Amino acid sequence: MKSITWNILKIGVTLAIIVFLFSRVDLALMVQHLARANPWLLLIALLLYFLAIAIGAFKWQVLVNAQNLTGSFSELLTYSFVGLFFGNLLPTNVGGDVVRAYGLVRASGRAEAAAISVLVDRLMGLVAFLGAAVVMASLATATLTRGNELEQIEIATVVAATLLILGAALMFSRRVGQRIKSIFDLAPLRRLQPMAQRVYHALQVYRHSYRALALNLMLSASIVIVTTFVWYAVALALDVNISIFYFFLFNPLIAFVLLIPISFNGLGAKEATAFFFFGLVGVPGELAISMSLIFHLIVVLTSLPGGALWWRERSLAPAKTVAESPLQIEN
Repeated sequence: MKSITWNILKIGVTLAIIVFLFSRVDLALMVQHLARANPWLLLIALLLYFLAIAIGAFKWQVLVNAQNLTGSFSELLTYSFVGLFFGNLLPTNVGGDVVRAYGLVRASGRAEAAAISVLVDRLMGLVAFLGAAVVMASLATATLTRGNELEQIEIATVVAATLLILGAALMFSRRVGQRIKSIFDLAPLRRLQPMAQRVYHALQVYRHSYRALALNLMLSASIVIVTTFVWYAVALALDVNISIFYFFLFNPLIAFVLLIPISFNGLGAKEATAFFFFGLVGVPGELAISMSLIFHLIVVLTSLPGGALWWRERSLAPAKTVAESPLQIEN
């Protein structure tokens, strides 16, 4: 019941933001911009986002291999697409990361190691985006004529990045892990002790996997770059003529703001942040919102293969054993 209420609230916030933004722009002009968008540049943007998804699957594979889990690149790419489908399209509390982990668990049979690989993969991705956001917020504050409006965002990114780094340090800390393990010596929690030990050992695998973590972080940074070019291609399709520097500036900042789950799948919140940030460099509101809506559409379109892959596995499930159907998701 709480999840339904929360989803309804997020949909309400999304609608409220969109109505407010649409009241601030010329809708007829915005429709004209969308209708005149260059389809070839939009196709390039779409292909670039598919590339970002593929890089994401590869960087996850680096961590999966460190755990000696069973999972080829094609399998992990499939789980990633299915996760994106459920994460982007459906009003459900089943997150994309949970779906990714579920697929790997069904394939490998090692629940804790699979879940930790997804958790650490998400953590490294956040480190890359927050690191970029901290740097870009500082640059924006120093270079933009209205940079003083970004000072609070700069402070927020620094605080968030600091908390994330501290959280990661605590998560990989052997001393903290031992203390948490001792909690499971208590009688009420003793039956969970074997699972807690497996989680602890799965985490400790990455404590000394410097090469895997470094490679994953570099690949995460490359996703920041690729998605920046997605924004840039969309802008060119709409004939928005500003320096690519601003897209490198605003992409991680927009992603940072969207970490706050106040709207349905980021819709509305993304448009509001694009309206604000691109407005700082003179982009009209109609074009800024158009860019954001197209970017959101690209995210949705690139997740559709996940729905097809899930449906295929679901339709074949009766003819398979549970072990052979890692993508079957119970309703």
